[in-house]
Amino acid sequence: MNPSRSRPNALIHETSPYLLQHAHNPVDWQPWNTAALERARREDKPILLSIGYSACHWCHVMAHESFEDTTTAQVMNELFVNIKVDREERPDLDRIYQTAHQMLAQRAGGWPLTMFLTPDDHTPFFGGTYFPKEPRYGMPAFTDLCRRVAAHFREHRDDITQQNAAVRENFRRLSTGGSPAGVQITDSVLTRAREEIAGQFDSKHGGFGQAPKFPHPTTIERLLRHWADSVQRGQPDAEALHMARFSLHAMAAGGINDQLGGGFCRYSVDEYWMIPHFEKMLYDNGQLLALYADAALATGDVLFRRIAIETAEWVMREMQSPDDSRDGGGRTASGTAVEGGYYSALDADSEGGEGKFYVWAPDEVRAILTADEYNLFAPVYGLDRPPNFENHAWNLHVFRAPQTMAEKLGFDATQAAALIASARAKLLAARAARAHPGRDDKVLTSWNGLMIKGMARAGRLLGRADFIDSAERAFDFIHARMWKDERLLASYKDGRAHLNAYLDDYAFLLDAGLELLQARWRDGDLAFLIELAETLLDRFEDKTGGGFFFTSDDHEQLTHRPKPASDEAIPSGNGVAAQALLRLGHLLGAAHYLDAAHNTLAVLYREIERYPSMHNALLVAVEETLQPNQTIVLRGNGEALPAWQARCTQHYAPRRLAFAIPNDAKELPGILAQRTGKESVTAYVCTGHACEAPITEFARLEVALAATEQPH
Repeated sequence: MNPSRSRPNALIHETSPYLLQHAHNPVDWQPWNTAALERARREDKPILLSIGYSACHWCHVMAHESFEDTTTAQVMNELFVNIKVDREERPDLDRIYQTAHQMLAQRAGGWPLTMFLTPDDHTPFFGGTYFPKEPRYGMPAFTDLCRRVAAHFREHRDDITQQNAAVRENFRRLSTGGSPAGVQITDSVLTRAREEIAGQFDSKHGGFGQAPKFPHPTTIERLLRHWADSVQRGQPDAEALHMARFSLHAMAAGGINDQLGGGFCRYSVDEYWMIPHFEKMLYDNGQLLALYADAALATGDVLFRRIAIETAEWVMREMQSPDDSRDGGGRTASGTAVEGGYYSALDADSEGGEGKFYVWAPDEVRAILTADEYNLFAPVYGLDRPPNFENHAWNLHVFRAPQTMAEKLGFDATQAAALIASARAKLLAARAARAHPGRDDKVLTSWNGLMIKGMARAGRLLGRADFIDSAERAFDFIHARMWKDERLLASYKDGRAHLNAYLDDYAFLLDAGLELLQARWRDGDLAFLIELAETLLDRFEDKTGGGFFFTSDDHEQLTHRPKPASDEAIPSGNGVAAQALLRLGHLLGAAHYLDAAHNTLAVLYREIERYPSMHNALLVAVEETLQPNQTIVLRGNGEALPAWQARCTQHYAPRRLAFAIPNDAKELPGILAQRTGKESVTAYVCTGHACEAPITEFARLEVALAATEQPH
């Protein structure tokens, strides 16, 4: 907040923490709405569109340098209608203008995104990302840039009109997409994805590509699935498994993983995974939680299990809103009751500095630990090396193997483990007394879907009922607070749910619900998932060409209506939708879900073929189309039912779904109604459309499971 401005701007009425961060700027910020757009048209002023998010470090930098400065604000207010957008609440706008930036600048965008739009059709004619207050980094001062852009708008309208026509034509071509005619889906794209991933693999440090280095969970999932399939074919791809394991180990040991509190930061600024960009995002951690749980089951690696558990426990401790219906009355700072949704992010900054909450000095650590604890902890976590962060600070990472240092210091394995655990607990407690990074406490449906899936999956695979409980609370929160009039809403904060939901909201929540049903069957959840699927088909499907648009058919009319195919920081909505519809279609025997999934793959297949490894979510659907999942429905009562269910989860089997449905389950739809149980457990095992005779003997179940699972 800038105390020099006594009267807030129009953002003060918003719920987004990011927008509220700017509500006291001297800039006359407006939210994206009809009134602001009409004002730009009426005054014939270009729109200065600024897009960011609450945990974004460089967004904070530009805000402090320019948006809190009265002189800069005066220039902006005079020349433009200034609109601020939270990219997390409006991914539709962010997707459009990031794409436009790439068209205009011929390079990738990022945040903060700064775009200048014409007032009549909101087409961008110039843009960039961060601009400094003073000239540096080869960029002009922001105020000089603003004056030059405004002058160009006044003096070169015809040129801008021509350029905008070209931009809109490019958007039109993107909207048209490919044709499904003559498409033949084959496993060649799976093989090519494996080859492309190998070409990107960093064999020295793990991960893919160079600095900055991102986790890429969908890429590692692809490697694990490819490996499992190769084993089933009798041709184990050891290199694929190595790339996955090595990358997971490197991230777990690196500074990108919070070594004390659990949870992963957004990315590493270096190739070594040592120094992260310190913001923690829900969407990263939801995906990584599911991935580490899968990897723990696939490999038996105890480190992967520990990382999954620590990530989940951090989420429950710091990122889940209290549930007033279950634990006595959780409330926000404003006094509004909340019930179990997952928050969006933790900021990278605290006390005006990035990473200040997380880093240490050796003397500070030495004062907290015993001599034995410090002597082991310091070399393991790199405190005996030169500082690796700004201002002579150390960000913790596993530099040496604990067992190696334990042997050198004369500790046995049990002693070493106890010393490390004690040291971590003491430092975590000491860190808790510091000023915490800001928390973006809005609840986003799409990101909650990713975390619900991660929690449910980790709970099921690792035997943690509390993780499943957590997933249920969040799922129930979304259903109760963000499902209105048979439609999803995208964002919730302080008692207000709003914004028409997007493709990702429906697809991710549908996918999460299917995972949750496998962890614990509850009457009513399946009915809700069917409602989600039907609304997805009704409001988002391209009935002519196939696939799903990012926005619904009654959404605000924008410059472009994308049909996203490639994965970004989160999986492709079309990819996840196709996966979920395939699985739901086989579970219920509902052909229209299967048809929608197949049409999605057909219309996007040529994009997949161009660069398969950019489309890992769609590749899962390709794989499950060519090799349909084994779908198991268990019906029964008593202790035998969970025992049979546990056996279905004993080994890594990515192409298996198993649902344990009690005999007293109510109102089962489709073919589920025909799959009845007896006193003992009955297993209905189907692969695609082909179903075996009902199984009532555990030994016969073992035989059926062996066909699709990978023992470790």
